Amino acid sequence: MSTKSCTSLLQMSRMGLKLHTSIAPHCSTRALRLTPVTSICLSHISADSPHRRPYSSSIKVRSYLQYLKRKIISPPSPPYSHVCQVGDPVLRSCAAAVDPAAITGCEIQQVISTMVKVMRKLECVGLSAPQIGVPLRIVVLEYPEKMLEESSSASRKVRGLSVQPLRIFVNPQLRVLDGQTVLFQEACESISGYSATVPRYLSVEVSGLNEKGEAVTWQASGWPARILQHEMDHLDGVLYIDRMDSKTFININWQAHNEK
Repeated sequence: MSTKSCTSLLQMSRMGLKLHTSIAPHCSTRALRLTPVTSICLSHISADSPHRRPYSSSIKVRSYLQYLKRKIISPPSPPYSHVCQVGDPVLRSCAAAVDPAAITGCEIQQVISTMVKVMRKLECVGLSAPQIGVPLRIVVLEYPEKMLEESSSASRKVRGLSVQPLRIFVNPQLRVLDGQTVLFQEACESISGYSATVPRYLSVEVSGLNEKGEAVTWQASGWPARILQHEMDHLDGVLYIDRMDSKTFININWQAHNEK
């Protein structure tokens, strides 16, 4: 989940949660690859040929170089060091549970480590495994002191912001503690550059396993509860745009576009 924009929008955007119904789990999450189109050789066509057409040599060169690049270097594979964007099937699939015995293994540890690195690199406050291309039920959350200092005292009070240490949940389960809902803007790194008002429960509890495979439980309210609900949605293929008030959906850079 993300928090960028002017003041409040800067808070919203980190929710993506800079603050992640489902497609069947058997659906493939592999990225589709386009077969490169073979270029037509035009060297034999003379300058006087009546069939001569203007071609952009720069486009042909880029296309060919791209083709060579993919021949020499394989495209990246999950876990990605970037965040998947809406349209990627992995974001609409129901993530699979992790075998508890595998949590301390190198593969799951690599996924968790990558999630934390990407979250911190993008200054997010939460991230789910599907967002880096891994359809597993893992979420990470963190709200550092630096982010809190960038918020006004009024915003801290209204939104219920508070410093939160790094928390990792594997196979998390959510329980609502307070059914009252509150409305605030949310943004998501998987729908980069946009934001909307989303209703979330005021207080929730999450239970699951941590990165060591140990049972953990956490009760959250205010903004941390919102982050948690946002990330839990990602595990079921749900995006904030599925819950938003569509009339509040905005491009967070709309003012800058008017000033160009």
